[in-house]
Amino acid sequence: MGKRLLALLAGIFIFLMPVQAGWSAMDYAKQVLIESDYSNRDLRGVTFNLANLLKANLSGSDLEGASLFGAKLQEADLSNTNLTDATLDSAILEGTNLSNSVLEDAFAFNTKFKDVNIKGADFTNVLMREDVVSTLCMVAEGQNPITGRNTRDTLGCR
Repeated sequence: MGKRLLALLAGIFIFLMPVQAGWSAMDYAKQVLIESDYSNRDLRGVTFNLANLLKANLSGSDLEGASLFGAKLQEADLSNTNLTDATLDSAILEGTNLSNSVLEDAFAFNTKFKDVNIKGADFTNVLMREDVVSTLCMVAEGQNPITGRNTRDTLGCR
């Protein structure tokens, strides 16, 4: 009888326990989030597919595994973000700040990078088109403060 009561109490506790942001998948797909402030947040696994994040502040946030497919990130601040395993395919990054961000293992094959700040960004194993890599290599500089990797090395610049 004691074990059943304990199991029942544990079940009630788990059911009533608040869900942490990192445990649940938030979905902001197709939303207009112009100039929104998502800085310094746990946004792991969040969906921003096709969202308009013009001039949004996502600096310092953990976006590991997040999906930003087709997101409009013009003039957005993604500095010091963790974009490990993130999906950035077909996203538009124009005037975007990616300084000191970690994009390791991200998917960005059809992503548009134009006038981006990538100083200190880590692009280790990021899947991108060769022409995009060549363009980014022209402005690549710095070392990532988290991984210690050189931006040019992570892009495979020659």
